[in-house]
Amino acid sequence: MSSEVQEPGAMEAPPVSQNQAVGAAAVEPMIQIKGFSKYFGSFCAVHNLSLQIEKGDVFGYIGPNGAGKTTTLKFLATLLKPTTGDATIAGFSVTRHIYDVRRQIGYMPDEFGVYDGMRLWEYLDFFAAAYKIPSARRKGIIDDMLELLDLTHKRDDFVETLSRGMKQRLCLAKTLLHDPKVLILDEPASGLDPRARIEIKELIKELRRMGKTIMISSHILAELADFCNKIGIIERGKMLAAGDIDEIRQSIKEHRVLEIELLNDADAAQRCIERQPGVLGVEATGNLLRVEYAGNLDDIVALHRGLVEQGIRVVWFREHQTDLEEVFMRVTKGEVA
Repeated sequence: MSSEVQEPGAMEAPPVSQNQAVGAAAVEPMIQIKGFSKYFGSFCAVHNLSLQIEKGDVFGYIGPNGAGKTTTLKFLATLLKPTTGDATIAGFSVTRHIYDVRRQIGYMPDEFGVYDGMRLWEYLDFFAAAYKIPSARRKGIIDDMLELLDLTHKRDDFVETLSRGMKQRLCLAKTLLHDPKVLILDEPASGLDPRARIEIKELIKELRRMGKTIMISSHILAELADFCNKIGIIERGKMLAAGDIDEIRQSIKEHRVLEIELLNDADAAQRCIERQPGVLGVEATGNLLRVEYAGNLDDIVALHRGLVEQGIRVVWFREHQTDLEEVFMRVTKGEVA
């Protein structure tokens, strides 16, 4: 049980001075990593990583197993000392202001323990006490967390009777008890069935609406795109790309890809499109055309107008959006440095 009590925020700590609190609140970005490296013997898990995450961002941390994601998150959670470098969370150094950082963060590891023989409310009450939440406030906070995580109906159930998805939600409830500004979530949807993954995704969206700054690692790239506004791609301990999702998408696109679905006359439409300047290639699958196109937005408008003027019935006409799987594969193959 001691390993759970040692989680961030669960340790006794000296009071924060007024000057410290004011300074922390005034500092942006919310998370800033500066030259972080971590060696285990001769093995380099993370090399010279620098990154910033602004207040209110949901940052998706992407990489294969062994890339350095968990090492980075444990470092930010003050559970791992760096070989070199430092980081700040809400203005506090993770190496020099450990207890102050732990007040600001909620850390959910990829593997966590739940205690047999405890009911849900007892489990949360135990951690609320570890977080130094006064006993008079605990019941109200626990009830709020159970409602937020849709666990109220399980309040008096024993922890060991929960499904894996409900245990994940319970761990997230525990992580939120002290109302942290920053959430550090390591593979929160790992091993869950599709319904439970959807529930976790909706919870993260709600936490973003509540103003939390979230750093989340995941292998489920398609779902990250639904709630992350920024991503970072790490491989073999090195950050390959980081920033706004749309900006990274644009950086790897050599040209536009248009998708055009027609009611009929696909052959005529293909001949019409191939005559247009800027068209690099047309691939037809039934009445669906995929067009590689080097034109700008005005050119796209003209291309659409030309099809309509030819009497070709267009069902829909859109630009293909590069998904996170494509971004990840392109970046990790070295197409973007």
